Amino acid sequence: MSRKNLALAVTAVFCMTIPAAMAKISAEQAATLGGEKLTPIGAERAGNAQGTIPPWTGGLQELPANYKPGGRLVDPFAADEVLYTITAANYQEYEDKLSPGQIALLERYPDTFKMPVYPTHRSARLPQEEYELIKEGATTTDTVSGGNGLVNFNGDIPFPIPGTGKEVIWNHITRYRTNLGMQRRYTQIPVQVSGSFSPVLFEDQTIFASRVPDNPYPNRLFVFLQRVMAPARLEGDVLLVHENIDQVKEPRAAWVYNAGQRRVRRAPNVAYDGPGTAADGLRTADDLDMYNGSPDRYDWELVGKQELYIPYNSYQLRRGDLSYKDIIGPGHMHPQYLRYELHRVWVVDAKLKPGARHVYARRKFYIDEDTWQISIIDIYDGRGELWRVKEGHEMSHYQVDVPWLAVSSLHDLISSRYLLIGLDNEEKGYQYNFDYKGSFEDFTPAALRRAGRR
Repeated sequence: MSRKNLALAVTAVFCMTIPAAMAKISAEQAATLGGEKLTPIGAERAGNAQGTIPPWTGGLQELPANYKPGGRLVDPFAADEVLYTITAANYQEYEDKLSPGQIALLERYPDTFKMPVYPTHRSARLPQEEYELIKEGATTTDTVSGGNGLVNFNGDIPFPIPGTGKEVIWNHITRYRTNLGMQRRYTQIPVQVSGSFSPVLFEDQTIFASRVPDNPYPNRLFVFLQRVMAPARLEGDVLLVHENIDQVKEPRAAWVYNAGQRRVRRAPNVAYDGPGTAADGLRTADDLDMYNGSPDRYDWELVGKQELYIPYNSYQLRRGDLSYKDIIGPGHMHPQYLRYELHRVWVVDAKLKPGARHVYARRKFYIDEDTWQISIIDIYDGRGELWRVKEGHEMSHYQVDVPWLAVSSLHDLISSRYLLIGLDNEEKGYQYNFDYKGSFEDFTPAALRRAGRR
């Protein structure tokens, strides 16, 4: 069977009935969240018929016995053994559960890239109070500006029973990450063809505006401050972003402080396909967090759902006893630290609108049903050729019930270089603060200069 026909067959098997309604749902539909069929965030509660995907039973219920509060996260599934390994030699046996981008990686690096498959654990969970907010918000949140903005949004997953591709993407963009604000330190690492690399260390702070009491900015999604900590040639550069919900109505506002010039300037290119900060040309501005920003330049088709091998429970990638050199190799990360599991994903096909501009002509998204995080993106250029492949290696911060990414990887199939965002192995201790309590005054252009000089 050809790859094209196989893809059609996969869609036919797994495509679910898509609700015709858009945006907010009825109280009767919302009542099904957390019931017999749906989890509180809209995933299918049951496992699959083969038993290779288990039912969701509430996520990880207990902290690992060897976890120390305030310390690095430890792997709750460290005792699991590899079920089988997908390679360039055998991937045809599993092709209906692989994305074209994953197949391209296996074919590009036949001797070194492998996908070790482990037992599936539906470990993700959110705080109980978030489930109530999601159920409430699902009956009130509407789309505006052609689906490119939200109104009556309460700061949680707005469309747990989605009817369109844009609604699925909005769930990723707005998914729960903290109750108010958070602070973290992590690296971005461009990796050259040879496997050589030079890490860029970031520290950032975020406040989710909709969670601020008496929020004076109803169209604000979050405010974001990113400071470069190393290397020395970039140290002190700062990026400030005011991220708006409806960016057709009010575009994203961004400023940068250049430590060498010691001045603040507007940064209108920090959006869409503008170059990503210190990424050596390997990502666009909207590549951060797998995908971010306004969805207005694409037509979004909700294809359905599919079973897919995706990176999951990737705690090994954040071990404190590993160096970056232990993990990073030519072409890809070393497979012994990777973990893939079989999960259900939403499939969304985004194609650039006629007349719109972006270096990515098409992106096909695979979004984990249990977290609404994007797991895989296959990226195509203007000729329709597969160009880049992104993988989001999921890891839950189980002590605060926050699913997020251990690291995201972006592979350029043309240049054979790749980019990693999120590793912190060589930093001391746990690098996330989910109790960060800043104020809007800390996220103004006037605050940029002192942020750069700290």
